[in-house]
Amino acid sequence: MTAPAAPPRLTFGRHQRLKQARDFSRARQHGRRLVSGCLIANWLVLPPGSPARLGVITTKKLGNAVVRARARRLLREAFRLHQHDLNRPVDLVLVAQRGILEQDYAIVERDFLAALRRAGLLRSL
Repeated sequence: MTAPAAPPRLTFGRHQRLKQARDFSRARQHGRRLVSGCLIANWLVLPPGSPARLGVITTKKLGNAVVRARARRLLREAFRLHQHDLNRPVDLVLVAQRGILEQDYAIVERDFLAALRRAGLLRSL
């Protein structure tokens, strides 16, 4: 009897982060864009075998450092939990909108999944 397959690890390591300005600008200039609730999603499809990567943008218009950090944490967590639901690797840049300030995680996750679904990036479950 074989052991069941282990579920995918739900990590968000350094290799999954967009860190350089050129990666952010490439996704924003050459990729696609979609507004969904409290976020804007910009994505650029990558070749198969590449890891999906995430970059988060929070501007000072949102508020002080505490508010911006909370917005980043919410968006990163939504990506971390659903990264294996993507049907292809992408460089994904999420821009937090002002509406994220009043939202709890469930609303942010719903907007994140709605954006991915409308973009055709979610694997059919």
